[in-house]
Amino acid sequence: MKIGTCVGTVVLLLATAVPAQAADELEYVALGDSAAAGPWIPTQVDQACKRSDHNYPAVAAKALGAKLVDVSCSGAITPDLTSKGENAKAAQLDALSASTGLVTLTIGANDSGLFSQALTCINALPEPIGKSCADRFRSGGADPIAASVEAWAPTLGTALDEVRRRAPKAKVLVTGYGTYLRRGGCYPIQPVWARDADYLQDTMDRISSIAREQAKARGMGFVDFAAVTVGHDICAAPRDRYLEGLVPVNIAAPLHPNAKGMAAFAAAVTAAASGSQG
Repeated sequence: MKIGTCVGTVVLLLATAVPAQAADELEYVALGDSAAAGPWIPTQVDQACKRSDHNYPAVAAKALGAKLVDVSCSGAITPDLTSKGENAKAAQLDALSASTGLVTLTIGANDSGLFSQALTCINALPEPIGKSCADRFRSGGADPIAASVEAWAPTLGTALDEVRRRAPKAKVLVTGYGTYLRRGGCYPIQPVWARDADYLQDTMDRISSIAREQAKARGMGFVDFAAVTVGHDICAAPRDRYLEGLVPVNIAAPLHPNAKGMAAFAAAVTAAASGSQG
């Protein structure tokens, strides 16, 4: 009787242990645009959103042993967090719930139109043959891209408040964007004049700075992708690039992270998720 009782007790404990482990599994929701989704990086698991299974959310989820719901989508803007975007199946924040334990968000570059405008900064010939995109953007004494970046700040803040409302227990990590261009650029390796390269990176840095400010104001974490990509920008040797140039040398979309970059971003996110901040 005693042996049977012991065996029964062990079986009961084992039976109840599995659901307990499942209940403790970290639920991770990834939000954002193409800098999170990973267009062109093999393997693409959502053709509409151009989302890779080797983007930073997928790699970080594996490292963390987390259950991932990845709704990042190429082309996304901040309003797509609460309303269905052009390529998405639903509003991104619909993926959040009270049981969500980790949220990452990379957003903002499309709100200002910076990615699309960057393509207008290409100059095949050196100065002065051509026209500076920075001069064009600033003509008339105003800079509409800079103005749109500043106007985006409260929009992001409102979205982060909604993230917190829908996922009250989650650690929220907002990320910045990478260092795409070193100071002065690298003409003609990348056909963007030095002053235009500085303008583009300064604008990207301002988007990241606003993301940091809005996250910190709400007690959320910030992951600095700009620091991760120093020396691995679009000017670096092909084997060293985390970010692709106007003509990709690795399998990734132009001006986007490649698989190496996503792995580096994932390492930074994993470290932040494992820490006490957020």
